[in-house]
Amino acid sequence: MKEVRYLILNLLLIVSCNNATDTTITEITTIDILTTESNYPIVDTGVTDFYNNTAIISSPTLGEAFFGQDATYQSNQHSYTNNGDGTITDNVTGLIWEQDMGTKITYDEAFNKASSSTLGNYLDWRVPTIKELYSLIVFTGSVQGESAILPFIDTNYFNQPLGNTSIGEREIDAQTWSSTQYVGYTMNGDETVFGVNFVDGRIKGYPKYNPANQNEAKTMYFRMVRGNTNYGINNFTDNSNGTITDEATRLIWQKADDGVAKDWENALAYAENLDLGGKSDWRLPNAKELQSLVDYTRSPQTTNSPAINPIFDTTLINDPDGNSGQYPYFWTSTTHLDGINPYAGAVYIAFGEGQGKMNGTLMDVHGTGCQRSDPKSGNINDYPQFFGPQGDVRYVYNYVRCVRSIE
Repeated sequence: MKEVRYLILNLLLIVSCNNATDTTITEITTIDILTTESNYPIVDTGVTDFYNNTAIISSPTLGEAFFGQDATYQSNQHSYTNNGDGTITDNVTGLIWEQDMGTKITYDEAFNKASSSTLGNYLDWRVPTIKELYSLIVFTGSVQGESAILPFIDTNYFNQPLGNTSIGEREIDAQTWSSTQYVGYTMNGDETVFGVNFVDGRIKGYPKYNPANQNEAKTMYFRMVRGNTNYGINNFTDNSNGTITDEATRLIWQKADDGVAKDWENALAYAENLDLGGKSDWRLPNAKELQSLVDYTRSPQTTNSPAINPIFDTTLINDPDGNSGQYPYFWTSTTHLDGINPYAGAVYIAFGEGQGKMNGTLMDVHGTGCQRSDPKSGNINDYPQFFGPQGDVRYVYNYVRCVRSIE
C-alpha cells in the first residue's frame, strides 16, 4: 500500500509544478488515498497499550511473549469531521452519521425515522447494518460489569447515553441496534436484532419483542447513517494456496483454522510464527478485522454452517453438553477492558452460536456472530465455564484464523 501512496503523491507533485498552481501536497491525506483503494476499509481499534494476561506491559519485541497483539499493528486510525449540522463524517469509511440518536424507539420506528429524516438536508438516511455500526467502536473504552467507565466510541464526536438507573436500568442498558436481524432465534425462540453496546464494548443479539409479551416491541437507540452503501460487503478470492483474499478490505486470510484450540498467548505466538502461501508476515486479527468476516446470513440453526462464507473452512466442534453442530469462538488480538482485573480478557468473535446456560439449559443466548470476551488464560480442565446472568459459555481455549495485509 505504501507503493500506491508514493505513486499518487509523486504524480500530484509533477502536475502541480507543470501547471504552476498553488496546489500543495498537504491537501492530500493518507486517509483520502486509503478510501479510494477499498470499499470496506477497516478502522483501527485505537488500542496503543500492550498487555499480558494480567497487566499493562511495555511493548514486546519480536520473539517475546505477547508480541503481535493489537497495538503492535496500527492501520486506519479513526478520523471524523463534525459537519456542524448534526452529522459526523467518518473520513476513513466515507459514512456520514447522525450525531445525536435521540430517544429510544422500536425497530420499525427506526426505519420510519430514517425514511423521513432530512437531517443535514439529506434524504437518503438508513438504519445501519451491524458491520457499518461496528466501524465506530474503539477498544480504548472500559467497563466494570454493569458500571460504565469509559465509552467504546469517540464521545468528542458522538453522543453516547447511559442506561437510566432511576427507572431500574443498568448503566450498560444503552445499546445501539442495527438493521441486521439474526437469521436464527435466541433464548426460547425470540426474534432477535443485533446491536453494538458502546457502553460495554460488545455485539449481542437482543430480543425484538418483550419475551413476556410478544405484542410489545422493545425500544432501543438507533444511529442513522448515509453514504458508502458498499461498506460491509466482502469480495473474496480463493488463492489456491491455503489463503483467501478480500479485495474489499485489502486483507488476506488463512483459509482454514488449524483445528487446535489455544489460549491467548499461544494464539498470538501461533499467528506470528505461521508460514503460509509463501508469506510469514501473518498475525492475529484485531476485533474489527475479524468481525469483517462474519456472514450474518448464515448460522448453525438456518444453514447448518458457521457464520462465514463457505469459501473458508472451519472446524466443527461439540458444545459444552457434548452435542455436535457447534463452531468455535475465534480469538482476536484485542484486549477487552472489563471487570475487576480489566486486562485479563480478550475479544472473541463467535462463528457458531453465542451460547449460555440458563436454568440448566444450554441455548443460543447472543446469536451467531456476536462479539464478547473470554479469559486469556486458565487451566484447560477448568473450562468451559458459565458466567453472568445469561450463563455465557467461557472457553479460554479458542481457535485462530490468521490475517495479513495486502502489500
